[in-house]
Amino acid sequence: MELGGGGERKRVVVIGGGVAGSLLAKSLQFHCDFTLIDQKEYFEIPWASLRAMVEPSFAERSVINHRDYLTNGQILTSGAVNITDTEVLTGEGRLIPYDYLVIATGHADSVPISKTGRLKEFQQDNLKIRSAHSVLIVGGGPTGVELAGEIATDFPEKKITLVHTGSRLLEFIGEKAANKTLNWFKSRNVEVILEQSVRLDTISDSPGSKIYQTSEGERFEADCHFLCIGKGVGSAWLRETVLKNSLDINGRLMVDENLRIIGRKNVFAVGDITNIREIKQGYLAQKQALVAAKNLKLLLAGGRESKMATYQAHSVLALVSLGRKQGLAQFPYTTCIGRLPGLIKSKDLFVGKTRKTLGLEDA
Repeated sequence: MELGGGGERKRVVVIGGGVAGSLLAKSLQFHCDFTLIDQKEYFEIPWASLRAMVEPSFAERSVINHRDYLTNGQILTSGAVNITDTEVLTGEGRLIPYDYLVIATGHADSVPISKTGRLKEFQQDNLKIRSAHSVLIVGGGPTGVELAGEIATDFPEKKITLVHTGSRLLEFIGEKAANKTLNWFKSRNVEVILEQSVRLDTISDSPGSKIYQTSEGERFEADCHFLCIGKGVGSAWLRETVLKNSLDINGRLMVDENLRIIGRKNVFAVGDITNIREIKQGYLAQKQALVAAKNLKLLLAGGRESKMATYQAHSVLALVSLGRKQGLAQFPYTTCIGRLPGLIKSKDLFVGKTRKTLGLEDA
């Protein structure tokens, strides 16, 4: 174990307790003087959140307090507001010194601080869905498609309208996969409107429902709506820090093959905030976290930098759940939809596997 100048253990700080940050925290907690800084008290398995909207009890397993898996480190429930070459400043004004730093703040998202508050949100969303006769979903990327699939499966009697600005659904994958998804929705009476947006600033009320208008002037009724468009990168706070010149034009941190921020020996970045040219998916964030953890363990043990592991960008592998039993899979040489992809992902959404990765029993 590499020690500081006075013989103390090296200090590692991870900012962000999402998919990558939580796994990194789990991996490093016994190898250093470890601190996790996160704005919330829990890690949420993001790809399970849409299931929790139709089945709130599902979130009891997919929302995990940091202290449940991080038994040996310090947890600070706060945002980070500044970074120097040696310290992190939290929103509460605390200065946290570091020898190694990892940025894992992913995407900007506004969620409750406590697990109890997050579970309450899922219950509210569920009530909103249950009490509606018609539901509007804005956005046809993975989030919008999976939410539409969950509602269509659990509440087939509800009228669902999905509006998407793109020319096809799921634009990050191939056209064949997008067409299969569109046909799946048609078979379940989900109306899909492409190449239009919804003007949420011009919603008008009608007896018992609301009237929405698209960018093309098309009007339709829905009792409620869910906004499922992409979230911004969680890097705005870095623009006034020593890392301001490490951000690319899209606000992502530029990293080398070892996942260190280019030009810095002791600062890493993992997950959606990196500029790695690959689709931003949870399982890839986990792979990055494991590479960064391996490299940090090597450095903490006094190992040579030449022995550090490298991370290679991955090609697109898509698994999109369509309710509880069906799904869509795009592999390098084939695309399929139905029960086979559903067996891979849709039943449990990898929640049990993710909990096991964090050293937790399945609830």
